[in-house]
Amino acid sequence: MPLVGVVMGSVSDAGVVIETQKQLQDLGISFEIQTLSAHRVPELVREYALRAEERGIKVFIAEAGGSAALAGVLASWTTIPVIGVPLASSELKGLDSLLAIAQMPPGVPVACMAVGHWGARNAAIFAAQILGVSDEKIKEACKRERKRLQDSYAIKTNS
Repeated sequence: MPLVGVVMGSVSDAGVVIETQKQLQDLGISFEIQTLSAHRVPELVREYALRAEERGIKVFIAEAGGSAALAGVLASWTTIPVIGVPLASSELKGLDSLLAIAQMPPGVPVACMAVGHWGARNAAIFAAQILGVSDEKIKEACKRERKRLQDSYAIKTNS
């Protein structure tokens, strides 16, 4: 049963979404990936959001470019936490997406990550941290990942 619902606005977003997928796999977290456009198939986005909890989804990661309405639309239909990843798919190079995700109205929050690949990886880690609040195994996976990252940047000395 998937814990994280990863939703991309277009199949053209798959090149960035792969970063989220890899990070979730590295952390041992089950997930599903859907392609749903908030503008082209809004009813399908609504149905997906409304049925997510019964399928076991605990966190959404919504990755979209342009107006990046996907994260906000998901958040409008559920109280499941939504993490938005803005993508650089227009002439504005992701600034439009970043502002659309970050500027949600009060009462419909969406966590906003960095634009693009870094945001896609951080969204997976943030989802894991949310899940880790109530799941010791996932919490430990997050700690191991943080330690791995720290060790990879440690200065090596010959002392």
